[in-house]
Amino acid sequence: MKTRALGRQGLSVSALGLGCMGMSHAYGSPDDTESLATIERALELGITFFDTAEVYGPFKNEELVGRALKNRRDRVVIATKFGFRIKDGKISGTDSRPAHIAEVVEASLKRLQTDRIDLLYQHRVDRTVPIEETVGAMAELVTAGKVRHLGLSEASAATIRRAHAVHPIAALQSEYSLWSRDPEDDVLGTLRELGIGLVAYSPLGRGFLAGRFASPDDIEEGDFRKTNPRFAGENWERNRALADRVRELSEAKEATPAQIALAWVLAQGDDVVPIPGTKRRTYLEQNAAAFEIELTAEELRALDELGAAAGDRYADMSAIDK
Repeated sequence: MKTRALGRQGLSVSALGLGCMGMSHAYGSPDDTESLATIERALELGITFFDTAEVYGPFKNEELVGRALKNRRDRVVIATKFGFRIKDGKISGTDSRPAHIAEVVEASLKRLQTDRIDLLYQHRVDRTVPIEETVGAMAELVTAGKVRHLGLSEASAATIRRAHAVHPIAALQSEYSLWSRDPEDDVLGTLRELGIGLVAYSPLGRGFLAGRFASPDDIEEGDFRKTNPRFAGENWERNRALADRVRELSEAKEATPAQIALAWVLAQGDDVVPIPGTKRRTYLEQNAAAFEIELTAEELRALDELGAAAGDRYADMSAIDK
């Protein structure tokens, strides 16, 4: 598989990563056996960029990723995130105090069974702690050799500039797909000016663009998407029309809708790395084959013209930095 660079400090990753969240968190019942087999298959396909976070589970996903990759450490790039206060398995707000960062990174290293984190993100901007203090504490971990590169997630252009002035930021992780175009407003331009990569999570619209669901009833109880505004009511109907157009193009190209959606993200620039999440080998193999899809300029224009999805990305958007 091809590689892409995140930032200007030498972080090279597979051009398609694997989002591991859904293996342990948010998307229905976990299946560790199949998830471990999926990570193994990803390695066979040349995928070496794996994304997790302390809050996924909480903690369970880092443990799973650590089990899967502990004997392949020098072959892979592991990204994880901090930034929440977690007590008794529940999130109770953001926490990016320097002392807290040091504690959670030590815990993440143990769960991941490694001596360093390749890419450490602040999961959400903490409005109670100046970003300069947060990034300063993260930079100390780089100096200590516990972290290689720094990232932010869902940060605004202004916050990115302030953070990058303290220590180089390698990547911003944000939702980016055919139905989530928010980074295009001013963030993407800022990233390119500063030489920061974009790691696109949920590039398949949380499965919607892949045609996974015929109706909201197909979503398992306990699945995060049950409460997501884009998967309910009138938004569902409007978004289904968008997904239908992706499906129509996929049929004409003899591809899957997921492959078309991923091919679009991959075509947005060599500084964009999608990390579609899956816990099944079948979907992983389909996603990896997106590199075989070549979209013409006309097809890219047609997809661009579909517009963003109806409805907010989360039921509560207050944690998104703007």
